[in-house]
Amino acid sequence: METVVIQSWEELQEELFAFSWNEDLRRFRSRFAFRGLSDADYRLETTLIRLGGPYAELERHLLRNFKKYAHTKVVERDSLWHWLSVAQHYGLPTRVLDWTYSPFIAMHFATANIEKYDKDAVIWAVNYVKAHELLPDRLRNRLMLEGANVLTVELLSESINSLAELDALAADKVAIFFEPPSIDDRIVNQYAFCSVMSDPTMVLDDWLANHTGIARKIIIPAALKWEIRDKLDQGNVNERVLFPGLDGLSRWLKRHYSPRL
Repeated sequence: METVVIQSWEELQEELFAFSWNEDLRRFRSRFAFRGLSDADYRLETTLIRLGGPYAELERHLLRNFKKYAHTKVVERDSLWHWLSVAQHYGLPTRVLDWTYSPFIAMHFATANIEKYDKDAVIWAVNYVKAHELLPDRLRNRLMLEGANVLTVELLSESINSLAELDALAADKVAIFFEPPSIDDRIVNQYAFCSVMSDPTMVLDDWLANHTGIARKIIIPAALKWEIRDKLDQGNVNERVLFPGLDGLSRWLKRHYSPRL
């Protein structure tokens, strides 16, 4: 797996937009999903894995009870993928991992926690098109028929309708990247993207380490965090925009007016 340590704001832009030229379209259209983490030592663990204990056995119980007590109007359709998306959005431990199409939003999440400014940050960039080349034929063929690079909850619902079917999807573990439904402005503003593993116990960075040429790690040294954070704020990439509402406004103001440690 390629790891790059950047040394400046300008170099960060170059690395995040690298490989975005699409010769077929003659346009700059990146095929990377981005995820920013405030500590470069953090792994790509799902909230389900971080729950601990017999989490793989508890997954179906968590989702079943969420569906039981959640209002029926919170999902557009009664499908596994709509429920997983909504559950993840509202904080239930799931096997879903949050990503974004936007490198700037990934930069935000890499620098939002000022208590981690003594630690290097990381932005993961995963080529979801290459990842999907490893999918079973039925999913790859569905993408080809649709003329798409990205799976949606509707497309996935046509092939996989339960956690058991997801677990049994392929003999080899696979990663699926998909677009969640636009539940609210937060998902839209964050240009949200998601991934799931066919095995709920598989940490995505372990899977990526076994499949070369799919992922890049872009390390942001701690010394650069303040500059990147201030420039993002000037560019209006902040909690007030990404978390619409008074809670996002309060988080932005708290960070914005915190003294430099």
